[in-house]
Amino acid sequence: MSDVYDLHIDTDVTVQLSECRQEDARAVFEVLDHYYRLEDLEPPSPSGAGPVATVWMATFDTSGGQREEVRPPRLDGRVGALLTGGYQAVSEVERVLAAGFAVESRQTVSGDQETEARLLLASR
Repeated sequence: MSDVYDLHIDTDVTVQLSECRQEDARAVFEVLDHYYRLEDLEPPSPSGAGPVATVWMATFDTSGGQREEVRPPRLDGRVGALLTGGYQAVSEVERVLAAGFAVESRQTVSGDQETEARLLLASR
């Protein structure tokens, strides 16, 4: 593996949002999109075009982006979040989320190269 590939792996964080309305998922992604560079977004199904998505997923590159802090929108309910990536990158995304939302840590699973954090987000 090249150093560039290793660096990319260490800075990407996949964010999966569930147990929430689509509008709340979109609001959380918008906060992260102002701070980091959005790498990939799995769009939800359009209304009436099939089953409603229960998980929304996006990947953010924590090494780039605008680093623009925004006032977080009000969430209508709680949002379940699963963050997966390198230790430092996941920790940084958790910090950004905690700056705007009430965050309850549900579980952390650590591996050799990556970690997984399960959070519950709510408005303050």
